[in-house]
Amino acid sequence: MGTKMKWTINDSENLYRVKRWGEGYFEIGSNGNLFVTPDPNNTDMRIDFKSVVEEIKQEGIQFPVVVRFHDILRSQVERLNQTFQDTIKEAEYQGSYMGVYPVKVNQMREVVEEVVDAGAPFNYGLEAGSKAELLTVMALNTNTESLTILNGYKDQEFMRLALLSLSLGRKTIVVIEKFSELILLVKIAEELGIKPLVGVRSKMTVKGRGKWASSGGERAKFGLTISEIINAARYLEERGMKDSLKLLHFHIGSQLTDIRSVKESINEGAMIYSELHKMGFKLDYVDVGGGLGIDYDGSKSTNDSSRNYNMSEYVADIVFGMKQVCDLEQVPHPTLVSESGRAITAHHSCVITQVVGEIKAHSTGINTDVVAGEHVLVSNIRELVDIIDTHDNLQEIFNDASQFKEQALDAFKLRVISLEELAKIETLYWQIMESVQLKIQSADFVPEEMQELEFNLSSQYLCNFSVFQSAADTWAIDQILPVVPLTRMDERPTVNCSLVDITCDSDGKLDKFISDHGISDVLPMHSLKPKEDYFLGLFLTGAYQDVMGDMHNLFGRLNEVHIFSHDDDPEDFYIEEVVKGSSVDDVLSIMQYHPSSMAQTLKKSIDKHVASGKMKPREGVKWTDFYENCLKGYTYLKV
Repeated sequence: MGTKMKWTINDSENLYRVKRWGEGYFEIGSNGNLFVTPDPNNTDMRIDFKSVVEEIKQEGIQFPVVVRFHDILRSQVERLNQTFQDTIKEAEYQGSYMGVYPVKVNQMREVVEEVVDAGAPFNYGLEAGSKAELLTVMALNTNTESLTILNGYKDQEFMRLALLSLSLGRKTIVVIEKFSELILLVKIAEELGIKPLVGVRSKMTVKGRGKWASSGGERAKFGLTISEIINAARYLEERGMKDSLKLLHFHIGSQLTDIRSVKESINEGAMIYSELHKMGFKLDYVDVGGGLGIDYDGSKSTNDSSRNYNMSEYVADIVFGMKQVCDLEQVPHPTLVSESGRAITAHHSCVITQVVGEIKAHSTGINTDVVAGEHVLVSNIRELVDIIDTHDNLQEIFNDASQFKEQALDAFKLRVISLEELAKIETLYWQIMESVQLKIQSADFVPEEMQELEFNLSSQYLCNFSVFQSAADTWAIDQILPVVPLTRMDERPTVNCSLVDITCDSDGKLDKFISDHGISDVLPMHSLKPKEDYFLGLFLTGAYQDVMGDMHNLFGRLNEVHIFSHDDDPEDFYIEEVVKGSSVDDVLSIMQYHPSSMAQTLKKSIDKHVASGKMKPREGVKWTDFYENCLKGYTYLKV
């Protein structure tokens, strides 16, 4: 980026990789703004993100906000189901596909309702892994043709709810995670006189690849061994429930990075299904679990934040892999089930935050002119500034400047130089480092000790959001999320920076980014202009990030804006709903505080000051109102 050539949107595409991770939904427009195409099949409908931001401002909605594009959510549901249908037809597969959405990935009511509605033509069902999720699924998954898959550890109440769902005509399958659950389920089923639908989860020898590889294998948290699966099948047979065993389930991990692990797991799962069928247990379904990955970093590789396949390849390996084994073993093709949540939800949601300030690595504000009697250390380092443009040996300049800076710090500790002289030396040192960094950008070889200059000289952009609430995976598991400016991408970004949030925690930062050369500690951004807002988007946050945020620093849930595309609208969209984020009294109440009592306590303190004459009555009323209004207000900064 040291070239003087005019910056283009193609340069920004190479830098931010929008098309690579955007899956056809996001791209950089010719005006330099980020555009959204909610339905890739209708490319005439394109939404300028700047227009979305402007309308959010006009509506008086405070940033940061979560923006949901419900049409993207619907598109992903349709894309997955249609891909399975098309591949099944192409392969002449004799079974069908009945997918389920795992609500743990994003339990927000608006999301689950949209998934159910978009999936209705495909009889797309839901999966629950806890009692609260089961209660939710029972209320929302009313389509008696779709599946309800129940995973996770279960107690007596869970089993009774599952049997209630079954008695209401729902296709509710209880997946057994440990053998004792089967005994409990059969006991309650016999007591209620309701015949259960049972699935067994297999502990696979195949392991996934990526951050969640430990989800599979013999040390997996969930599932039955092969001997336990056989015992479970025979136990059902002994209890007169042989035909209750309907489903084989396996799962080798979330965000599978390598397509080879998919091929291997399908082959192993198909063999288990085939053998059970030959033993007389005529299962109807094989549930391949989740794992369909997202290319977060746009590298199309086996990096933890990527995948080396696309949705079509994933589906083809499942369908053709299952068909091949079943044909060889001469058993019927089962109905295929998958639990893809990340792939369904990730793209539809993003966090929009405003940059509220720049924290520079160093200051150059102090005057460094020559003064009479200055210490030789100041003179020496100033000489380096004077000769750097004509000096060929940058390594020598770098070494000398670093040595002078170290000597200056020691001299200050020994009171040999003054604080002002130390400040001059530091200022001159950073001027030298900036010059060195500019020169080495075009160098063929950069010495190891200079390779950290880019990071050391970078700024920090202060953003109005909380990493812990809105991007929990970046902090917890080093997940890469795409970060992109919403405007000015037809301009050269001149500031290398990392992002820091407004929490009072040093871990509240983003310092791993997609870049034109892989993953970088800094991301080039545009310089901030006075009186001009600069907004950034954190993308692919629809999976897990929406629901996993904690109450760190009591920031709470963000305001949400729900966007629907509309051809007849001049901007091709409208705001369908605004969901208010957490107020201060909301988050305090969750933490067992009593905001009304707090306000009353403060009012008493103010009244005492008024009574003693330390505060005027009118001032006291204003402060009381101010405190109460702050309790009712948004937890994030007002900028």
